Amino acid sequence: MNDALDLDASAKYVVPGLERGLRILSEFSRNESRLSAPELARRLDIPRSTVFRLLSTLELLGFVEREEGGRDYSLGLAVLRLGFECLASKELTELGRPVLDRLRDQVQLPCNLVVRDGRSVVYVARSLSQTPFSSMVHLGTRLPAHATLFGRLLLRDLSYEKLRKLYPEEQLQTFTDHTPKTVDDLFRQLQADKGSRYLFVPGYFEPHISTLVVPVYGAGGAIVAAIGVTVAADHSDPAQITLLKTRACQAAAELSQLLDHIVPMSGI
Repeated sequence: MNDALDLDASAKYVVPGLERGLRILSEFSRNESRLSAPELARRLDIPRSTVFRLLSTLELLGFVEREEGGRDYSLGLAVLRLGFECLASKELTELGRPVLDRLRDQVQLPCNLVVRDGRSVVYVARSLSQTPFSSMVHLGTRLPAHATLFGRLLLRDLSYEKLRKLYPEEQLQTFTDHTPKTVDDLFRQLQADKGSRYLFVPGYFEPHISTLVVPVYGAGGAIVAAIGVTVAADHSDPAQITLLKTRACQAAAELSQLLDHIVPMSGI
């Protein structure tokens, strides 16, 4: 009886909109990573108009993303903001950490796994090595996507319209001479990168640090993350970069396979 009274008392403080929004997020799972608004309305017995408003709010905040074509939704990376302690249970980081460790052992350099959250890239896993140089990043570091090589990979699939919506300003903040100054510059850069299996530009974001980055693919061939190997900008040579490219592409292909997308190894 007391339990029932406690539940009645707690119910007085429930916010219906928040409860419905969380129930929507809870419907997504590994086996059902994409759901439509009508399907969510049916499952939760909520009017379609209400579901559409809730999804619009969640999309605005980055908690869900609309899939190409505009019908289905999937979880967004804003869930990372709720606390990086949850990362250990996420499939990407759980599978990616041992892959990073093996890559680090092969190249004897720091290796990172990075995802995009809106206009930022976020470091979600790291595997460090003893090196004579250090970087400003740590687990959970957020850097501007448009100004980093990681961002150039993770923004690659966006159309011009989506890129313009993400960056409505006329001028982009610049960090080095490599940073694109406008959205048009950024889009041209992304289009030029389309056929590249890796990116490497010395001192792209930090003058004395360089990163070789390769894409990690998820279901449907979309880029879901990037693996990076960090080197000192003045301690790299073509032979070393060729080796790093081969090892990093192999690691990315391994992680992509684990994420149920097989990446052909030809052309490395």
